Amino acid sequence: MNEEHKYNVNLSWKEERIGTLRSPELNEEIEVATPPDFDGGVEGIWSPEHLFVSSVSSCFMTTFVAIAEYSKLSFEDLKVEATGKLGKVDGKFEVTEIILKPELIISDDKFADKARRIMEKAEEACLITRSIKTEIIFEPTVTVGTLQ
Repeated sequence: MNEEHKYNVNLSWKEERIGTLRSPELNEEIEVATPPDFDGGVEGIWSPEHLFVSSVSSCFMTTFVAIAEYSKLSFEDLKVEATGKLGKVDGKFEVTEIILKPELIISDDKFADKARRIMEKAEEACLITRSIKTEIIFEPTVTVGTLQ
């Protein structure tokens, strides 16, 4: 398959350490800033670090849903906690690991093994995860129940 897709993002500096992200393909804008951990950082605004971690978690979700649909696995809910750890490597900051904790709720225990396999396939197939060098620590859980 020799397909190429492009995703356009335009950033406009706003003030100090704050900018606005826009895409001609999207309706919403996202304000982005240096995180408060750094000098001049701003609280309460999405940072590049938040966006990086969210790209991994949202890619997992979209990949999982696609594989689950294809595999005819129905599920009640999916929540994904993700934590990115920033550390110094060779004296420079980088996101050294992302802990990805998806929790899947299914209604029937007989599909628990299938659900775990699909979660593992989704983590392996996620194109964002495959595009980065950051270590992904994958800690999935499958719970049997229904939404209250």
